[in-house]
Amino acid sequence: MEEQNGSAETVLSEMHRKNGTALGSWFGCALPEKFGNWKSEYVFLREAAGLLDKNYRAYLRFTGPDRVRYLNAILTNDIKGLKENHANISLFLNPQGHIQAEIETHALADKLFCVSYAMIRERLIPALDKYIIMDDVTLEDRTAECMTLALEGPKAAVVVSELTGADVKGMEELESREIAVNGIACRLVKRSPGNNAGAEFLGHAKDGVALWGVLEEAAKKHGGGPAGYYALNSVRLEQGIPWYGYDFGEKQIPHEAGLQNSHISYTKGCYTGQEIVERVRSRGQVNRARVSLWFEADEIPLVNSPLRSDEKEVGQVTRVGFSVANDAGIGMGYVRREHAAVGTTLRTNEGKARVIATPLG
Repeated sequence: MEEQNGSAETVLSEMHRKNGTALGSWFGCALPEKFGNWKSEYVFLREAAGLLDKNYRAYLRFTGPDRVRYLNAILTNDIKGLKENHANISLFLNPQGHIQAEIETHALADKLFCVSYAMIRERLIPALDKYIIMDDVTLEDRTAECMTLALEGPKAAVVVSELTGADVKGMEELESREIAVNGIACRLVKRSPGNNAGAEFLGHAKDGVALWGVLEEAAKKHGGGPAGYYALNSVRLEQGIPWYGYDFGEKQIPHEAGLQNSHISYTKGCYTGQEIVERVRSRGQVNRARVSLWFEADEIPLVNSPLRSDEKEVGQVTRVGFSVANDAGIGMGYVRREHAAVGTTLRTNEGKARVIATPLG
């Protein structure tokens, strides 16, 4: 990926630019900020079918007879237990238990296909490669060849069915299959943020522009359309879904980030960083925790703003947005555990912040 103004260009950046789309830096990549009125795009995601450009990703392929054993020994989730055409999400930790990467692993017939983030690709590949010692495993970087688009929202399943004949509602989460969309070959992956069955389309980079056009036309027929990251950020905050690189990363361990139930297997056996994870689990608590926030102020605080209790700094804001449905500023952050309970009131430079439960209605 080439960089422009500090953000890596993606397979669709130039198309968006030519179409007059406002681009921003998201996950270190030049991605659509908004296509017009971001509140309309928010509605697409909440009430219809929103089309997303998810080309902030890195794609790695692992082949060889030891590929399952190798990844199972370094990732936090159970790779050995994956059925063919299914996937799970893991963390790659250092020996001190700090998060180095979030990795989605797909078990395919003759390979393991992993999806992570382009912004960490250059350091992730050497970090993974150093663990290939005696294993018969080949790691290949396929980032330049691949792209991902997605449809999500309550009408996404209908759009997918009309385009491909696939019933995503009947698939398991992160289950995938090979399909064709108007003759464009890709892999359909079920993903259900907000509990609405949706789909990602993992395909060849050369087909990105053509596939975008097909999906955009189909989404518009159902009252939807393209959605940028300004809207998506707010929807993800409403859903309580943290983002790697924003809400968790190398400063955190899994339990601080609230990922202990979604990204970790406690029955799979040893992996890098397991000792720390088990120690925290047995102790039953961490010093700080990730929380969702509701801002009771006219202005939304800036990212990295302090969170205070009785004038004492007890945490920090990691991400902010605006919930159109609730007409309020919302966000995420970290606070000391004694201030993490739902309903706790804190203060920002702009006013009050309240710890809330998600998802929001």
